[in-house]
Amino acid sequence: MLTSGGYGSLYAQQTNNKVIAAEILGNSKLDTIQSRALVLLNGFSAGTSYNEVWIRDFNTFIKGSLKVHPKATVKQMLLLFFKIQGTDGNIVDGLVDTSKAHGGYAYRYSKLLPTWAGHKNTVETDQESSLIQAVRKYIDVTGDTSILQEKIDGKTVTARMENALKYVLKDRWSAKYGLVTGATTIDWGDVQPETGWGVAINKKTKWAIDIYDNAMYVIALHDFLAIKPKQYKTATDWAGIAGRIKTNVRKHLWSAADQKYIPHIYLNGSPFSKGFDEKNILYTGGSICAIMAGFNTPAEVKAINRQMRGAATKEKFATIGITVYPPYPEKEFPNMKPYLYQNAGDWTWFGGRITSALLPYNMAPEAYEDLKPMVDRAIQHKGFYEWYDVQTGQPKGSGDFRGEAGVLYDAITQLKDWAAKHQ
Repeated sequence: MLTSGGYGSLYAQQTNNKVIAAEILGNSKLDTIQSRALVLLNGFSAGTSYNEVWIRDFNTFIKGSLKVHPKATVKQMLLLFFKIQGTDGNIVDGLVDTSKAHGGYAYRYSKLLPTWAGHKNTVETDQESSLIQAVRKYIDVTGDTSILQEKIDGKTVTARMENALKYVLKDRWSAKYGLVTGATTIDWGDVQPETGWGVAINKKTKWAIDIYDNAMYVIALHDFLAIKPKQYKTATDWAGIAGRIKTNVRKHLWSAADQKYIPHIYLNGSPFSKGFDEKNILYTGGSICAIMAGFNTPAEVKAINRQMRGAATKEKFATIGITVYPPYPEKEFPNMKPYLYQNAGDWTWFGGRITSALLPYNMAPEAYEDLKPMVDRAIQHKGFYEWYDVQTGQPKGSGDFRGEAGVLYDAITQLKDWAAKHQ
């Protein structure tokens, strides 16, 4: 008879793992999604609604890109972002052919990129982190460390990555809290609450601290330290900074009583009414990134996953990719109505990262269960979409969204690798 502990529970877990592994390896839907993803990843723009190559998107489909493009092609695309890097180290969000630079952005140009225009959504603080993470993934897949020695206008890529990290410390940093700052947005989003052009800092901006920006930065710090040449002498104790950010995240952003991250710490006042209790809102994407950054204990990881699953049950067509729950009321966030886009839309682009978050915590069965409805949805709609309406189930936003395709491709690869070891 199996007992509740000891060898009995270990045997039960091993048996369960074998069953799950067999199901993963036998699930033809996973193969279909990966095949379709690789067809879509023949390009680098974010999707049919976007002409730009966005670094936050490219970071999430670069591994798939390396399956369909020569590594030299992918490498050159990464280098474009360094060629238009600001003198202060900042990295742009997107790059677009100059002939298509007709959006509402404040475009940037570089003598090193005569046919490209760049722009930066200044409300966010993930561009620098995303590029460094993408370089790490490129090296992990290809083994090509030569990219680090590439010189762009006299500076190596390694030095430019460190300059990007310094930019965040200088321009997006709260000395009071010892944490990364940005404008008030919804979780990982890039739109401010007030009406108007919401992606750029303006006189209405309310500066804040959130979990997403800090998690992404720490992941980037770990990646930078993992790939930098041994002989390269850093200008800053980046490992120490990563450790202190984790400590400060635990102190200021993590609510032990609620087992969740609070949405924001405000630095110059809140944009919301006094009667609105923002702390009731669950941030899913930022929480997943926090797990990936190593901010939580195994018990907390399980609690976070339970809460995301609970949120998904509240709406008929939701998965754990629902951005936030409950959504911000329209009167509090007039720039984005409830259940639209980043205000409780459902994004596989972030929800699918749950596999990367849970696997290191021996939670493969949970990761697989979380991912299955996202896979089923992509199969049902015969494509990859930017986001989904949790009330109607309809796909929304950009079609052929490479962010979703890339995240699903990576998640399925990780699950298959796990399954191969546990069959």
